[in-house]
Amino acid sequence: MRFSVDLQEAEADPGRSPTPKRDEVEWVPLQNLPVFSSATGPVRDPTAARPLRNLLAWDGASRLYFWDSDKLCLNRISIRLGEPDQTSVLAASPSKVLQADVNPDFAVQKISINRNGSALLLSGSGGLCVMYLYGRTSNKDNATICRTVTVGSPIYLSGSNIIRILQVSWHPNSDTHLGILSSDSVFRIFDLSSDLIQPEQEYYLQPVQPGRSRNATSICPVDFSFGSDHLWDLFSVFILFNDGSVYILCPIIPFGSAYKWESIVEIYNDAQTFGLKSANSVAVSNSNLAISWLEATFPAIADQETEGSDLYVLRAHPYALFDASLSLQGPLRKVCRDEDEEGSAFRGAECEGGAVSFLYNLVVKDSILVTAWSGGQLQIDALADEIQPVWNVGSPPRLRVDSNDHIRGLAMICEPTPGKVSPVKLNQPLDSTLWLGHPPPLLRLAIVDLALPRKTKGGSLIMMFIDPLMPERIFTLHDGGIDSIVLHYLPFTNQISGKNETMRTPSVHPVLSTCQGEISSQSPLSGFVSLSDSFGCSWIVGVTGSRECIVLEMKTWNLLLPFQVDMEGKSLRLEEPKEKDMPDMISKELLVGPKVVLVPQTSPNVRSVSADSIEGRSMLHDYFKLFHENYVEYAHKVYFELKHHEPLLKKIINDQHARLGDAQQKLLQVEEKQLKLENRIDSAIQLHNVLEERLKRLRKLPGPHKKPLSRAEREFKSELDLFSGVELDALHSSMNALTARLRRHAQSPKGNTSNQQRLISRRKDPVEESQVSQLKSSLEKLSLVNSENSKKVKLVESALKSRESSRS
Repeated sequence: MRFSVDLQEAEADPGRSPTPKRDEVEWVPLQNLPVFSSATGPVRDPTAARPLRNLLAWDGASRLYFWDSDKLCLNRISIRLGEPDQTSVLAASPSKVLQADVNPDFAVQKISINRNGSALLLSGSGGLCVMYLYGRTSNKDNATICRTVTVGSPIYLSGSNIIRILQVSWHPNSDTHLGILSSDSVFRIFDLSSDLIQPEQEYYLQPVQPGRSRNATSICPVDFSFGSDHLWDLFSVFILFNDGSVYILCPIIPFGSAYKWESIVEIYNDAQTFGLKSANSVAVSNSNLAISWLEATFPAIADQETEGSDLYVLRAHPYALFDASLSLQGPLRKVCRDEDEEGSAFRGAECEGGAVSFLYNLVVKDSILVTAWSGGQLQIDALADEIQPVWNVGSPPRLRVDSNDHIRGLAMICEPTPGKVSPVKLNQPLDSTLWLGHPPPLLRLAIVDLALPRKTKGGSLIMMFIDPLMPERIFTLHDGGIDSIVLHYLPFTNQISGKNETMRTPSVHPVLSTCQGEISSQSPLSGFVSLSDSFGCSWIVGVTGSRECIVLEMKTWNLLLPFQVDMEGKSLRLEEPKEKDMPDMISKELLVGPKVVLVPQTSPNVRSVSADSIEGRSMLHDYFKLFHENYVEYAHKVYFELKHHEPLLKKIINDQHARLGDAQQKLLQVEEKQLKLENRIDSAIQLHNVLEERLKRLRKLPGPHKKPLSRAEREFKSELDLFSGVELDALHSSMNALTARLRRHAQSPKGNTSNQQRLISRRKDPVEESQVSQLKSSLEKLSLVNSENSKKVKLVESALKSRESSRS
């Protein structure tokens, strides 16, 4: 089972309400639950204007909550996701009824549950209360009585007070803190664990600076949203005003709320790295204020040695700068391309009507801001720079302390810092604006038109929700139904992941429509929630004004597939292959069959009436009429459809026969090629065998088995190499010269020798005799050298021949 509810959970915990026993519970489809039946309250005028409501909430696990506005009770529904098949959601029947000990005296328009599922918020324009979900059991109607408390009753529920609650939300990092934005332009934070009457923090918003010609009453807050876990977004509150301008309050932190150690360390190191080391004195001053605030709010952050310990969560200590109040950063402006767009960067109203709701969405590294307008448009922007905290020094806050001088509450006036608003251009480096106190610029991603039905007064109200499974998808709830918007282009996320994609507009998919033409239906949705499980499946649940439940499975696997450019067709296509669209042979209505005819209920007396009577003929006429309207007309439709599809069927059959002939021809060609391939394979195998035999014979030759040369042999080989390269030619030339001289000397005439001998004997010169003796000795030596050289030459020639034979 993907999700199951522990039915004996309440018996183990006496503080919780008992639930039905296992044998009393029946699991039925969620839409068939008895809770979601026709409303039993008074009938309302469908043309009367009603505020958009959301009376559904989900605890993120296995419990769904639905507020019954007629019986003024809360239904707790145990659910199982994806059972018995992937498209269905089962619910335990009967559901548990939770009754407030004090019924709210205002119309509930929204419910929301805190992180741990222990408390549920009931809010409306006339007040708000918190219902603790685990109470005591009452014998009356088998309901559970839950403790219910009102929040801020002196402020919002006073009889002479006209302060309306505009938006209320649980803080994402606390189970007991509520953020409330009211019509008096004050943002308050209440701590339910300490004080239900007096707020813990109050921020008086003044978006218009004193002395400006613009009337401060012309701009009023509409909605707000808390930031998420990304640097200083974690401590930011985004506030939307009716003219579409967005402002930021940073840092705002509930006292005692818990944060991850890694997130605080990242922010602290960022301030020290990019703020303190800046060459700008303003950046150094702002970063010093931020670092002092962090060290006072989280004292453990100053000691970096605790990073290696078991400290994973830090609790926020109450702290505020005594001589500075938070700056109302804004209004946020678009990034300008050139000087001509500087004027348009200051205007936020590019859509019709006024701003009605706001959504902050963190997708990996991108902070997405979505503004909904009463004209039915969504303005989608991304923060082009990081948020930094900004204070107005010289404007001290008002603190409330106890007897031990511990801060219990604070209040301050928040207004824009003079001179901190300047347009940012695309060619301007963002590093030049770090820690200078400038609001982060906006990068416009898209403006989506939902094409809602036109209204004469007030425009359309729109609620926005984030898909818990896929943060790129945003659901919108409005009078016309539900739409799905999927973001395909995320500038910083794509840049970090290495994707080089062009900017793509978001895709809009209508999920559920309650409109008939240009007029909305009489049963708009009064509840919406998005469900998901750990297997990657997603569902949406909607409840209409007549309390009809709708469950739809949402596909997520193919929504973010990138587009590819088809170079041949020069068109955009998805990476996912698509089958060729084939025409429908027979319409789906005909395949389903004729409509089921409900025969009118008749009494037993009427059934016995004869066919000849007037009553019998009337009944037969009615039956024949029903038969003709359904079955005979269905037969005519089938006949006409078949006749209409006859030429198409003939064409398809001919095409199939042609394709069959082509396939058979290709099979014959394949068979022919197969025989050739088999012959080539056989010849290749025979050649392979021959080569193997030759290789074996070559391995048996003595050459490969020679022993390595010894040291003396290597030296002799080196000497031979020297002779062969340099001295061999010289020896050959000297030997040739000596041989020629010997031949000439041997062939000289004997007379000459005798005459020479006579002359020599006559002269009898002792010097000449000694020279002749030396010549004889040198000739003998030369002959010896010549013989030795000839021997060496023969050795060299034999060595060269052996070397050449070994190489071959």
